[in-house]
Amino acid sequence: MAEFTHFNESGRARMVDVGAKASTERLATAQATVFLRPETLEKIQQGKIAKGDVLAVAQVAGVMGAKKTPDLIPMCHPILLTSVDISFTETAEPDQEGRCAITITATAKTTGPTGVEMEAMTAASVAALTIYDMCKAVDRGMSFGDICLLTKSGGKSGLYTRKAG
Repeated sequence: MAEFTHFNESGRARMVDVGAKASTERLATAQATVFLRPETLEKIQQGKIAKGDVLAVAQVAGVMGAKKTPDLIPMCHPILLTSVDISFTETAEPDQEGRCAITITATAKTTGPTGVEMEAMTAASVAALTIYDMCKAVDRGMSFGDICLLTKSGGKSGLYTRKAG
């Protein structure tokens, strides 16, 4: 098991010193899925949610979430993001539980001494929370799942790609 790096010699939490690490191009892609009733997805697609264009607002919220990651995650370094992109895939065919889905894919990029995995996962999560907030009046039973890192590249550890399943 890898050594824990966020503890000092006294066993207390610390922010890791990345000052000596090489700056490399780093990219991470994460996802989150919102499960919702078919009627709710239909209202989103038809622009019939009273609060406005759900996916447009969720997209902006995801970008904002990525930018605020170090304010939310205590040991996360503030970094200069060079790009954040959010996309949505709608699954209109209900699953076995009768739920449709919106899968959010968030990609964050930087050039620096530390990665952007947390920014990508925060972006996907904040976009999911925004969908809930905008649609809760018509579907309080929405839920989230599959929040995970899909890929990351750059840095000493190189390429990571999540295995399917």
